[in-house]
Amino acid sequence: MNFTAIDFETATGHPHSACAVGIVTVEDGIITEEYYTLIQPPENEYWYRNIMVHGIKPVETLNIPTFDTLFPEIHKRLFGKKIVAHNESFDRNVLAKTMRYYGLYYDELEIADKWECTVKIYKAKGYKPANLKACCDRNNIQLNHHEALSDARACAKLYLLHDGQVTMRV
Repeated sequence: MNFTAIDFETATGHPHSACAVGIVTVEDGIITEEYYTLIQPPENEYWYRNIMVHGIKPVETLNIPTFDTLFPEIHKRLFGKKIVAHNESFDRNVLAKTMRYYGLYYDELEIADKWECTVKIYKAKGYKPANLKACCDRNNIQLNHHEALSDARACAKLYLLHDGQVTMRV
């Protein structure tokens, strides 16, 4: 099983305000690479309620590159891959809108228009609630919720579990 799990955190309520991304690569059912970076959002603007969710503050991204500068690293991890996210519509929208904001073309990633979604998978299994924390608690998966790499890693593990794959070495 080969796929890439992704999670974004945003600085504001605008989908183009990515301030962190976690990307976990899975090859043959094994986590083979993890990538995490902070991202300076447009104008380094943050909303208080977003800071309360993920804890990332403007001072932490003041000297961090913007998405367009970091994009080559993100591109090489996503290009042509099967993408998985816990709430795929949110993360897919953040990626697409952030790329558009910086004049980048989503189609060049050669990824599906709809990604695999572990929320939908676990709802279909009868999980209530099916949010990331609840799914991780129920499956004994370690989670530092709203830290992008931890969320992406947990999503990858949930996706592996759903398919009966349980080897999760890094």
